[in-house]
Amino acid sequence: MTGEPHQDERPREVKHSAGFYANPRPPVSLYGRQRRPDRFMLGLGKLAARIEPLTSRWRPGHPPPAPAGDLPVRVARVERPAPDVAALTLVPADPGVVLPYWQPGHHVDVVLSGGVVRQYSLCGDPADRSGYRIAVRRIKGGVGSGLVHELAEGDVIGLRGPRNAFPFARAQRYLFVAGGIGITPILPMVRAAHAANREFAFVYTGRDRKSMPFQDELPGAGDAGVFVRPDDEYGTPDVEELLTDLTPGTAVYVCGPAPLINALRARVPAENPFFSEHFSPPAIVDGRRFEVRLGRSGPVLTVAEDESALDVVRRVRPETAYSCRQGFCGTCRVGLLSGEPDNRDRPTGGSPRGAEFALCVSRAGEDERLVLDL
Repeated sequence: MTGEPHQDERPREVKHSAGFYANPRPPVSLYGRQRRPDRFMLGLGKLAARIEPLTSRWRPGHPPPAPAGDLPVRVARVERPAPDVAALTLVPADPGVVLPYWQPGHHVDVVLSGGVVRQYSLCGDPADRSGYRIAVRRIKGGVGSGLVHELAEGDVIGLRGPRNAFPFARAQRYLFVAGGIGITPILPMVRAAHAANREFAFVYTGRDRKSMPFQDELPGAGDAGVFVRPDDEYGTPDVEELLTDLTPGTAVYVCGPAPLINALRARVPAENPFFSEHFSPPAIVDGRRFEVRLGRSGPVLTVAEDESALDVVRRVRPETAYSCRQGFCGTCRVGLLSGEPDNRDRPTGGSPRGAEFALCVSRAGEDERLVLDL
């Protein structure tokens, strides 16, 4: 864990240090002859300590920015922080443009050649409005990642957003867990917690050290609270080990492979706020068979218990657009003409659902028929 030292351990010769203001002495009473701490302020401090674990579940105080629409950006720099990872610095293509504000956890929709749209987390400095940074791991057979890895300095692409499906909330303490390229949304959060002198622990897992980008950017590297844990040195991560020092009220943030996220979610106590982000579609665990009709007179397709409507529709309409496959980007939403849907999407960044149906995650009741505007 990191954080300021105990009050008694602070250097006495530095009166106005960061630690002095992070751990102020309670004010003395204005009444009475002895300079004792004010009882009211002591009680207020104790009350705040009890309330903060509850407010940690709230979203950050600053309202998330609304999507900025299509924004042309130029690739100003391409780096290779790991053999199969491309880190791109993106700057406005037009002079005088300032990039929209963002917070840790935000992502952007990247519009690539051929109209391909993919979501990538922002992993740079939120205070730097002159450029964004994304990092993309090449996936074998992946269309989006392949297009990103072909980009060169000077190329122009489009952005939408930023959006937030992974809000960074206030908390007394944090446990961050990143698996592989899951470091991208977690890194700005760890930096923010470190800058705010919040107590945190961070575990960074991956196949081996050379495959794990941004190790040299970890704040507090070498501290007991920051643990770089490659599998070839320590073995496959054990969830119980990762949660050994978890205390009540600690907010848990994890991004990485679905098995790691699901295992942690199953073992984190209910009193701990839990936040996660997938880089692959979540498994369908409670699906029921239903039907979709394409238009009022089109074919009727059956969606099985273990597949999505998007998969079924793309078999007959392969041109159907999609992107995140997790229900927040809105790319695969289509008009709903009739039927009672089980909406499971998570509209973000001012993108309301309306009378629409998200093909990638939303469903319907057993043997229900939905008529889609397709």
